[in-house]
Order: sequence, then structure tokens, then C-alpha cells
Amino acid sequence: MTTTIPPIIAFDEIDSTNAEARRRAEAGDTGPVWLTAGRQTAGRGRRGRNWETGQGRNLAATLLLTTGRPPAEAAQISFVAALAVADLADAFVPPSIVTLKWPNDPLIGGTKASGVLIESGPAPAGGLWLAVGIGVNLAEAPLNPERPATTFAAHMTGPPPAPLVALDILAAAFARWLDLWERIGFPAIADAWTRRAHGLGEPCVARLGSETLHGTAEGLDPDGAFRLRLPDGMLRRITAGDVFFGET
Repeated sequence: MTTTIPPIIAFDEIDSTNAEARRRAEAGDTGPVWLTAGRQTAGRGRRGRNWETGQGRNLAATLLLTTGRPPAEAAQISFVAALAVADLADAFVPPSIVTLKWPNDPLIGGTKASGVLIESGPAPAGGLWLAVGIGVNLAEAPLNPERPATTFAAHMTGPPPAPLVALDILAAAFARWLDLWERIGFPAIADAWTRRAHGLGEPCVARLGSETLHGTAEGLDPDGAFRLRLPDGMLRRITAGDVFFGET
């Protein structure tokens, strides 16, 4: 089966590809379309963190599309995005070192190499618009000792791919996973994500804003929630937050 890959619109510089997707969506653009920029002046990650573009050497892109799914179900697209980034990484670094940390952090050698930010809102013509923002550290990583990051280049013997080359591969992979999600449903996505999961069966810390939990990672529930086994044997379902491994 042939999947359709959306067109790509490339900007030299923009405030944020997610912000541009929002503007287009609120003006009635239903997509699907990829938006990318060599430089973002106001790039954002999850929880309002800055996201560095790396002087045009990293990938910053957003897929704008619309869906008729309810918001909780539409949020599953973050797992689709993570799988697509993992496929992109497989093309340039040893697949054995590419893993996924809940909910949607692609890792290379156990260190974050990419980020995914999903935003949404009511589409003027009905349904939801989705802005699937993806940043990939191809050549440069931000210097943040509290949140270590790596790059494709750090695990390659040759130069990393140019951002538009990487986006072509990412867009094709995303289209395949999106088609699977739409045809078969989330269980197929959850199975594929679990096969790449980082830290299953290992101790971890879940930070939920007002609460910090210590336990053991058990995997995904059918709706994408993270299963955390607490020291007292109780099971907690984590639906929003950050999970960290190797911390005490």
C-alpha cells in the first residue's frame, strides 16, 4: 500500500514552526503539510522550554493536520511521531542504540536526541487541528547540564544529514506510522513503541508537577498511559509528566 507524503514548506527563518501551524490552522488550513525552518527565533519544547535549532544544522519541523478524533485519542499521535523519529535515527546510527522514553523522547545511546511537542485546537471547519512539532539534534546539542542531550553526529563516522534530507526521511516514516494508526488503531503503535522502549523493568522517577514518584517502569497501558509499579506494590497510571532513569 502506498502512503501519501504531505508537501513540505521550508522557511529560512521563522518564530516557530508550531506557531506558524497554529496561525494557518486558525485561518482554515486543514493540511496535511510539513513546515520547517532553518532557524527558529522562538522555538519551544514541552513545558515551555526553549528549543535550539543549532544555526540551521538541526531539524525543526511541524506537521499540520486535522482529525475527527476526540482530544484524548488524538494525543496518541505523539507516539506516532516518536516512532517516526526512531526510524529516521535508524538510517544514520546503529539501530541497537535507538530507544524511546515515555512519552515521546527518542534517545540515542540512552541520551535525548529529539523532542516532540503536540499542540491542538478546534478547527474552523470542525474537528481538531494538530501541530506535531519535532526537533532533532542532527549536528548540535544544547548545553544544559540538567538535561543532557546528544546528536546524530556524535554517533556517526561521517557528517550528519542536512535538515531537509532528514525531513524527507522523517516525513515518509511518519506517513507509514500514521497510516498504521488510522487503519489498525493504537494497539499496533503501542506494540511498536514497546519494542523500542527504554528502561522497561528498571527503576525510574516520575515527576508529575506537584508529585514525584519512585518505582519500576512496567510499560504502556492500551491508551498510552505509563505503568509505574510503586515500592509498595501499587500500580500508578501516569498520563502526564516526565519519567527519568538513573536517578535516585
